[in-house]
This record gives sequence, structure tokens and C-alpha cells, in this order.
Amino acid sequence: MFHLGTPAWEIVVRTTAVYLLVLLGIKLLGKKELAQMSAPDLVMVLLLANAVQNAMVGQDSSLVGGLLAAVLLLTLNRVLNTLTYRSQRLESFFSGTPTLLVHDGEILVPHCKREQVTTADIEMAMREHGLDDLHSVKSAVLESDGSISIISAGAPTLTSRHKVKRIRHRPNS
Repeated sequence: MFHLGTPAWEIVVRTTAVYLLVLLGIKLLGKKELAQMSAPDLVMVLLLANAVQNAMVGQDSSLVGGLLAAVLLLTLNRVLNTLTYRSQRLESFFSGTPTLLVHDGEILVPHCKREQVTTADIEMAMREHGLDDLHSVKSAVLESDGSISIISAGAPTLTSRHKVKRIRHRPNS
């Protein structure tokens, strides 16, 4: 139970490799997949977790091996969060950037195809915002978290005479 069946260094290497590969795989799925998890998505996550367990710890079934893999996963996640906080380029790579889906009541089909967003997805977001006509949508944006933001055509437009440098606001932690 407390004896490692696989060397600790090997668990560290395996767990790191699996973490990075799964992270890349999720990144390649796209923004839309992150917003809402369907039943097949949940099954995929559960099976993926089971499938990569042995890849991380090898033949080790000890408590220490499992705890080592868990602590390493939490540490890798914290390190990645810190790096993306400090680097706009990394944040953009891992979190993505917003994508305009609708502009002045017109669906931007190439953008929707690239992001695999259907008309039904846009209509659902419109209903959530109390809109039922596409022409009442000034813009719809697929956010980096996978949600769709809607700005109605009647919303006031605020402008500034000055160019403002983008400032990244982060909560203190």
C-alpha cells in the first residue's frame, strides 16, 4: 500500500506527459466544447480519466503512487495558471480569443463553421438574452470560455475620443 511499484521519477514523467497531452487534446476540441458538457462529453471525460490512469502510474497501485500523481497534477495546473497569468501569449493560446459570430443581424457563417457553432446555438443564446429575432442582435460573440455573449441592436454604444491601452485586470489572490 505504501511501497511504490514504479519509480517516483517515472510517475512524474508519465503524469506530466499525460497532463500535457490531455490539455492539448482539450484545447484542440475548441471553445464550444468547454461551455456545456453533454452526456457524451461526460462519458468521454470519465473514460479518459480511467484510460490515462495506468499511463500515469504504470503498474503502481500504491497509495503513495496515486498521491504523487495527484499532487503533481495539482502542481502542474497551478504552474500553468501562473504562467498564463503572467504571459498574454500563453493566455491567448490556452484560453483562446473571442470570435464574432453575428454582426448587425447577419450570421458570419465562416466564423461559425470554424468554431462549429450552429444556428441553433446562436438562437438558444438569443433566447437566454430575451431576443427572438436575429435582426435585433447587434453582435454575438463566442467567448473564450465557450459561452455566447449577445449585444442587442438597441444597446447604447459608448465611444471614447482616446485610444485606451488594454489593461488586464486580475483579482488579487
